[in-house]
Amino acid sequence: MTEEGDKYGSLWSREELVLALYLYCQIPFAQTKASNTEVKRLAHLLGRTPSSVARKLGNFGAFDPLLAQRGVSGLTHYSKADRAAWEEFNGRWDQLVAESRDLLAFRSAQSAPLPVPAPAPDVSIEDDLPVIAQPNGPTQEPRVVMTRLYQSFFRRAVLSSYGSACCVCGLDLPALLVASHIVPWAARQDTRTDPQNGLCLCALHDKAFDRGFLSVDAGYKIVVSVAVRVSRATFTQAALHTFHHQQVRLPSRFVPKTEYLQWHMDHVFRSA
Repeated sequence: MTEEGDKYGSLWSREELVLALYLYCQIPFAQTKASNTEVKRLAHLLGRTPSSVARKLGNFGAFDPLLAQRGVSGLTHYSKADRAAWEEFNGRWDQLVAESRDLLAFRSAQSAPLPVPAPAPDVSIEDDLPVIAQPNGPTQEPRVVMTRLYQSFFRRAVLSSYGSACCVCGLDLPALLVASHIVPWAARQDTRTDPQNGLCLCALHDKAFDRGFLSVDAGYKIVVSVAVRVSRATFTQAALHTFHHQQVRLPSRFVPKTEYLQWHMDHVFRSA
């Protein structure tokens, strides 16, 4: 088992770094603190302090290019092992999810039961499930279960990046938000869990995006179909047309790749 020390003298194994990165991707960067419930759960599982886990999550922020653009540098005392973990899984999110679930199953079997947080109000059932959880059933989970895990990872990563608010209209009720795939799930397997293939949209704008009535161009401006713009309905004008050529609210990390946005413009958007 490869290990490397950090500035604080404690050794982090590769397996611990995998689980830390798994958590990092699914909670807002601003919440990577020792007081966060999920940070405490991971600390309990690893036998570490919440402060130690929070520092490690902060280290991953040093490799996030969008955070750097916003002037957020993350922590600067990262190790070579931190960078290696980021580079191993960046863009290989399916592998991160699969390996993390195996590690969670193994470590959960070796440790005391994880504390179960109290349900949070005003969130969907899926959002209310803890990120760091003891998997049920065999370690080698059926395909349908892994699909649910991939979808859950994608949703958490996208919503946390956008601060749980629609990037078009700003609606901030998690139960009404969708982690929308820019390149649809069925179109390309390699983009299914990539957070950079996601937009956080409210249910209405998700449906409009999915049906091609709304898209986002390479400059991150909203483009509304002519079919919408010619409508005289007051609601259609207010809910859709009014956002034409406005800038989307960009995420704090995992900014959408322009190649995915162009794919949507070319294959889904109703230009006429």
